Amino acid sequence: MLNYNAISIAEATAVQNELRQKLILQTYDKNITTIAGGDISHNKDSDTVYAGIVILSYPQMVLQSYSLIEAKTKFPYVPQYLGFREVPALMEAWEQIPIKPDILVLDGQGITHPRRMGIASHFGVLQDIQTIGCAKSMLYGSYDPLADEKFSTSPIYSGSELLGYALRTKTNVKPVYIAPGHKVSVEDSLRIMKQCTIKHRIPEPTRLAHEKVNLFRIGKLKTGYHLADIQTNLFM
Repeated sequence: MLNYNAISIAEATAVQNELRQKLILQTYDKNITTIAGGDISHNKDSDTVYAGIVILSYPQMVLQSYSLIEAKTKFPYVPQYLGFREVPALMEAWEQIPIKPDILVLDGQGITHPRRMGIASHFGVLQDIQTIGCAKSMLYGSYDPLADEKFSTSPIYSGSELLGYALRTKTNVKPVYIAPGHKVSVEDSLRIMKQCTIKHRIPEPTRLAHEKVNLFRIGKLKTGYHLADIQTNLFM
């Protein structure tokens, strides 16, 4: 992988266009028994980032384990280029997981991106794994208003190209934005994320990743790979 700390925006754009040629938007494996969620946390005005990946059983959504890494980045916070800031740390967290999950959900965009290279696509292509983007805000594309009820959906288009779905995960709560990253179809991305939605706005993989990585950032968890307390999980 290139040194993302020493890359210009023009060079980053060229990298995205190159990675786009390797995108696969068909589901590689539908037999999913484990699903991971990844997130990044950072202190404002700091080059330190805290990366976390949690692994859950699927579709039960029971936390199995989690991987935490502290890393440095010099790449600036620039919309459309977050992969260059966050992917290296997430890769470190991924590499210390001994048995890889079947699919990874990242807190951010998949192909709902001008060059179809949101963080989930970026990571998925580099690692050649199944990934989905689950974003809290829209970056690219458009969709019609969706109904207020839980599991209402509205397709996200760029012109005539279907990129993903706005998904309302709770009645009368703002939707999240689901799109394939790599080796998953648009429709399967939506199906899988519905299975990951329980009682919160944010589906369980990225919600729990966010929770763990913030505890890590404030010093309540330690770096490394950790097995979860399954007995505690059963009563959550």
